Amino acid sequence: MKVIDLLRMSLSSLWRRKLRTVLTVLGVVIGTASIVVMLSLGLGLKKSALEQIERSGGVTTITVYSNEDQVSGDEKKIRRLDDKAVESLGRLAHIKTISPVLTVTVLAKTGKYEANLTINGMSQEALQNMNLKAGKGKLPSGGEPLELFFGNQVQNFFYSPSGNGEMPSIDFMNDTIFYIFDTEAYEQSRNRNGGNNGKRTAPPKKYLLKASGILEGEEEDYSNNSYMVYADLDVLMKQVKKTFKNRAIPGQPTNKKGKPFKELYYNSVYIRADELESVERLQKEIQDMGFRAESNMEWLKQTQEQMKTIQMALGGIGAVSLFVAAIGIANTMMMSIYERTKEIGVLKVLGCDLGDICRLFLLEAGFIGLAGGVAGLGLSYTISAVINIAAENAAGQQGVSYIPFWLTLAAVMFSILIGMLAGFFPAYRAMRLSPLAAIRNE
Repeated sequence: MKVIDLLRMSLSSLWRRKLRTVLTVLGVVIGTASIVVMLSLGLGLKKSALEQIERSGGVTTITVYSNEDQVSGDEKKIRRLDDKAVESLGRLAHIKTISPVLTVTVLAKTGKYEANLTINGMSQEALQNMNLKAGKGKLPSGGEPLELFFGNQVQNFFYSPSGNGEMPSIDFMNDTIFYIFDTEAYEQSRNRNGGNNGKRTAPPKKYLLKASGILEGEEEDYSNNSYMVYADLDVLMKQVKKTFKNRAIPGQPTNKKGKPFKELYYNSVYIRADELESVERLQKEIQDMGFRAESNMEWLKQTQEQMKTIQMALGGIGAVSLFVAAIGIANTMMMSIYERTKEIGVLKVLGCDLGDICRLFLLEAGFIGLAGGVAGLGLSYTISAVINIAAENAAGQQGVSYIPFWLTLAAVMFSILIGMLAGFFPAYRAMRLSPLAAIRNE
């Protein structure tokens, strides 16, 4: 028997028993929708958690620090971050991007507002590879004078010293903003009783710096870079050396006499691994070199374990509904066999292949699974949209339910498979049915 004939006979049989077919398909619809929606909730939570980790620095990012805090001032064991240390770190395998980070705290003043800001100097390569999308302007260039790139929420740091509680409205691209690098001298100059030895300290120099750009996003859009201020590393180092000359620089180590070292030490080193699987091994190698290395891997592992448990629980709940639907399909196919014993007997007497009879009933069960799977997916997308809208309106949380393409495809294929598995025993029974017994029963 040709395939087209089997398809036509299967559809014709299902169409003759419309109500029973619709009710059976409805069970598959509910089962498919249940398991897809349940899994979509787990996937949505996982996706949301991964996005949160990405906003907190990324899953492949490693931040390296000096071990100075761990060795309790033992100068011989201290591993500081200088150019040699960065060079040795850069020779490790599986590093996609590496950049030293120089952190400088400044006082920014504009009009009646001021703020204590932290400027992070990084290499041009790192700035280009950090996915810093400029909403206005562009990333800082490597040429002088010093340019600053602001996060979209840096404005929230500004306040009025008068304490009037007004919210500042600052345009970093156009407003005039002065920056004071020597904040200690600035505080001493404001002391009416004088600074060192009772002498009045002269106010430090103010620098007028331009903004190269502002991070994309509204004031409420948070990411790991929302509160950051970035600058080119080399230009920032020149600015710091020019400001402090031979004096001790805040945040930089000094010798036992309180004198600064000849070279500047970096506050940290930014490393991005080439793939997620390399992060743990790379972090361990860095720690073996004597440095302190931090990443989001521990957080990611905990999140993945939690999400896996949640997904299994939610998937299990949905699977129960699909199992009940499979019982319904099996029941429908068994009833169909009892009602069509004469038809089966005639087919066998006419010499129809036993395999064709089995395939006929399997196709009917498969069609029920296909129809239920497709309709169930439509219902799943509707429920998922309703859940997302409700979650966004109630808690401002987006993407609570997430249905990827692979889940869509898997749900349809799984529904067809469940239908055919549920119909296998009835199909086998029809194949084994004696033609004489079938005709005699009629």
